[in-house]
Amino acid sequence: MFRPLELYIGFRYTRAKRRNHFISFISLISMLGIALGVTALITVISVMNGFEKELRERILGVVSHVTVLGSQGAVSDWQAVIEALGDKNGVVGAAPYIHAEGMLSRGSRVAGTVIRGVLPNFEGQVSTLNQKMLAGQLSNLKAGQFGIVLGKDLAFALGVGIGDKVTLITPQANVTPIGVLPRLKRFTVTGIFEIGMYEYDSAFALIHLDDAAKLFRMKDAVTGVRLRLDDMFNAPRLSRQLVQDLPAGYRVRDWTQQHVNFFRAVKMEKTVMFVILLLIVAVAAFNLVSTLVMMVTDKHADIAILQTLGSSPSSIMMIFIIQGGVIGVVGVLLGMIGGVSLAQNIDTVIPAIENLFNTKFLAPDVYYISELPSDMRLRDVFNIGAIALALCLLATLYPAWKASRTQPAEALRYE
Repeated sequence: MFRPLELYIGFRYTRAKRRNHFISFISLISMLGIALGVTALITVISVMNGFEKELRERILGVVSHVTVLGSQGAVSDWQAVIEALGDKNGVVGAAPYIHAEGMLSRGSRVAGTVIRGVLPNFEGQVSTLNQKMLAGQLSNLKAGQFGIVLGKDLAFALGVGIGDKVTLITPQANVTPIGVLPRLKRFTVTGIFEIGMYEYDSAFALIHLDDAAKLFRMKDAVTGVRLRLDDMFNAPRLSRQLVQDLPAGYRVRDWTQQHVNFFRAVKMEKTVMFVILLLIVAVAAFNLVSTLVMMVTDKHADIAILQTLGSSPSSIMMIFIIQGGVIGVVGVLLGMIGGVSLAQNIDTVIPAIENLFNTKFLAPDVYYISELPSDMRLRDVFNIGAIALALCLLATLYPAWKASRTQPAEALRYE
C-alpha cells in the first residue's frame, strides 16, 4: 500500500547526501537530457506543422477547396450551380473557371503553361491571387481586351513585363485550304503574381473567362465551379453531401483528392521525424535506468534496514519509482516549458542565431519559404509530454524491481 513514507524517502534520495554526489550529478544529467529531448521534439514538430500550414495555404491560394465539374467535361449552367450552392452551409464563395493548356511564346522563348479563364470579380471569393500580385491587378483583366496575368517565374522565363505582348498557342487547330494550322492569339501582360510555389509560379497564367471561352470554343460553358469553404477541413464531408444534392451530370472533388500524394508525403515525413526525435527522448529517459541502478547499489544497506523495519517489497519498489518519476516529471516539465517558449519565439531566435554566425539557414534565392514558420499545437505538446513521462516511468520499473529483491542478510553482511 502506498504511504507518505515512500514519497518522503523517494524525494530525499533525489538530493545529494555525503557520498552520493556523483549519483545526484548523473540524475541531473538525465533530467537535462529529458528536458532537451522534449524541447527539441516540441520545437521541430511545431516547425513542421508551420511548414505544412504554409504550404497548404499557398496551394489553396490557387486550388479551390471544392470543385464542381461536369461529368461530360463542361458545365453549361454555371450561374444556376452557383446560385444553388450559395445557400449551402459552409460555402463562402463560388467562381466559374475554364481550364486549358497551351504554350506561350515571345520571340525565341517558349514555355508550356496552364491557362485558367476567370471572372476577376468572382475570383477573389475563392483564391488569394489578389493578395499575391507583384505588379498590376487581377481586375485589369477585361473581356475582349485579351489581357493575361502570369506567374513570376513564367514571366521571367519569357522575359516579359507589364505591357509586353505574348502569343498563346492552343492545342486546338484551324482547318484552312493550306492545311491544319495551330490557333494563335496575342495577349498583353497586365499582371504578374507570386504564389511561392514553383509549380504555379512557373507554369500558370490567368485570362478573362470570356476570352477563354472564345479562344477554346467553350461558348457559354465552363470547365467547372470552384468553391471556398469557411473550414477547409470540412471539404471531404461537404463534397459527399454535394454529390447527393446536385442533379445527375455533375461530379465533385475536393483539395484533399487533388493533392493527396503531396499531403500524404508531408504527413509521413512529420511522423518519421517524430519517431526519430522520440528516440532521443527515449535514450534520455532510459538513462534513468543506469542512475537508479547505481542508486540501488549505493543504498543496499538502507534498503536492508527498511526491510528489517517492516517495509514490504512493494514499498521498496515504490520508493525508487517515485525517485525516477520525480526526475522524469521535472525533466518533462522543463522540456515542455522550453519547447513552448522556443516554438513561440522561433521567428526571433533563428534571425538572432543567423546574425550571430553571419549565415542564412534558408536562403531566399533558393527556398520560397525563407523563414522558419511555427504552428504550435497544445495537443502535440501534451501528447509529447505524456509519452516522455510514460517512457520515464517505464525506465524506473527494472531498477525498482531489483531493489525490492534485495536480501537484507546479504546486503548487511559486509556493513
